[in-house]
Amino acid sequence: MGLAALHIWRGEDFPVYFYGQHYMGTIEAYLAAPLVGLLGTTTLALRLPTLALYSLFLILLYALSKRVYGPWIAVASVGFLALGADRIVKNQLIAGGGYPETAPMLTAVLVGVLAMKYRPRAWIAAGTGLLAGLIVWNHLLPLPYLVAAAVMLVGTPWRKVWPVLPGALVGVLPAIWHDLHTTFGHSLLGTFWHLQTTGPDPSAVDRIYGGAILGLPLGMGMCAPSHCEPWQFWWGPVYAALLVIAGVLAWRLPRSPERSMRLVLVVGALLTVVSYARNSAAGDSPIESARYLSCLLVSTPAWIEPIWRFAGAAARPAWQRLLAALPLVGAAAMAIFATVALAAHAHVYTSATVEQRTVLAALERDHVTSMYADYWTCNWIAYQTAENRICAVIGDDMNKGLNRYAPYWDRVEGSTSVAYLAPVDSPLDATLSATLPQSPIRAANYHVYLPTPSGQR
Repeated sequence: MGLAALHIWRGEDFPVYFYGQHYMGTIEAYLAAPLVGLLGTTTLALRLPTLALYSLFLILLYALSKRVYGPWIAVASVGFLALGADRIVKNQLIAGGGYPETAPMLTAVLVGVLAMKYRPRAWIAAGTGLLAGLIVWNHLLPLPYLVAAAVMLVGTPWRKVWPVLPGALVGVLPAIWHDLHTTFGHSLLGTFWHLQTTGPDPSAVDRIYGGAILGLPLGMGMCAPSHCEPWQFWWGPVYAALLVIAGVLAWRLPRSPERSMRLVLVVGALLTVVSYARNSAAGDSPIESARYLSCLLVSTPAWIEPIWRFAGAAARPAWQRLLAALPLVGAAAMAIFATVALAAHAHVYTSATVEQRTVLAALERDHVTSMYADYWTCNWIAYQTAENRICAVIGDDMNKGLNRYAPYWDRVEGSTSVAYLAPVDSPLDATLSATLPQSPIRAANYHVYLPTPSGQR
C-alpha cells in the first residue's frame, strides 16, 4: 500500500486494486499519498490516515449506538474498542488494505440508512450510496451488512431512496472501469468466483474451530499477539448466543427504524461468522485470517445490549443480575489481558524495526541497489528507500516468487550487479549458501550475499 501511495504521489501510477491481485481497493494509498509526499516514505505517513479512520469509526459507532441502544451502551461499546489488543491495534495501524477504512465507511452507511428513515434528504441518500459503492470496490467483507441494510430500506418510498443508486454507481466506478478493461479472470467478479470455487477444503471441524472457536476471540481483540489460550475459547459460543438473544429481543420490539437497525447489526454479524467459517481460510490459516472478522467490531453494541438489559434489570435478584453481567466482565477482562500482552510484546516489533534499519544501512554501505529476497522482505526495502533500492521476490528454490509489483522483477533481472538477501537460517538462506560461491555478510538477522553478475543464478 505504501508503494502504491508513492506511485500515486509521483503521478506514475493510479492503481485501482492492491498490487498483484484483482480485488481490494486502494483507498488507503490515495489517502496516504499526500503524506508520503510531505513526510517521505515512512511508516508514519501510512499510519496517520489509518489512525484517523479508526478515530472516525469510534465517533460514528458512538453516534449509531446512542441512537439505537442508548448512551450507556454506546459508552460501553467505545470503551471496549478503545482497549489495545493486538488485533485491534492492527486494525488501527496497518496499512494493508481493506480493514482500517472499512469499519468507518460501513458504520457511516448504517448511520445514513437510519437517517434516511427519518430525514429523507437526497444528499443523505446519495452519500450513503456513495459509501456503499466505495465499500464494494474496496473489500467484499462487509457485504452481509450491506445486504441487511438494503433489506431495511425495502418498503421505503422510491422518492426517498433513488439517489442511493447513482451514488453507489459513482463509488464502485473504479472497479467497473478496471473490470471493463480486463478479462473476466482478472476482474473483481472473476477473482471472487475463483476464490469461491478453488483451493483446499479443510474439514468442517477445522473450519468451525478456526472460524468461531478460535477466530472470534482472536478477531475481536481478546487474545495475545497471534495466540489464544484455550481458556479463552468460551467466547465463541457465548458470542453466538448473545447475538441470537439480541436478535430475539429486537424482533419483539415495536416496529421502528431503531428496531430494524438492531436486526441489521445482528444479522450482519451472524452472516459474517457463518460465511467466514465456511471459507477454507478459517481452517487453513486461522491465526492470520482472523482479520476477516474485523467487521464484527461494528456489531459490538448488539452483543452488549442483552447483557446490559438483564444485568441492569432492578426487578431481578442480585445473583441473576451478576450472572448476566459475567460475559461482559469476562470479555473486558480478556481485552485488558490482551492489551497487557501486546504491551509486553512490543519490544519484538521495536527490534524488528531496528533490524530493518540495520539491513538498509548495510545495503547503503555496500552500494547495493538491486537484489533478490523473500516475499516478506522485498516490499519494505523498496518502500523505505523510495525505490532507490529495488528488490525482486524469489522462492526458497531461487526461482521467481510472488512479485506484487511486476516491474521490479524485470528491473532486477536487467541489472548488471545483483545481491541476495535471506533471513539467517531460513530455507532460502540454506539454498543460497549452497549455490553461491561467495560468503555472506551478517546484517542483523539477515545474510547479505553481495552483488554478483546477473545471470549466475
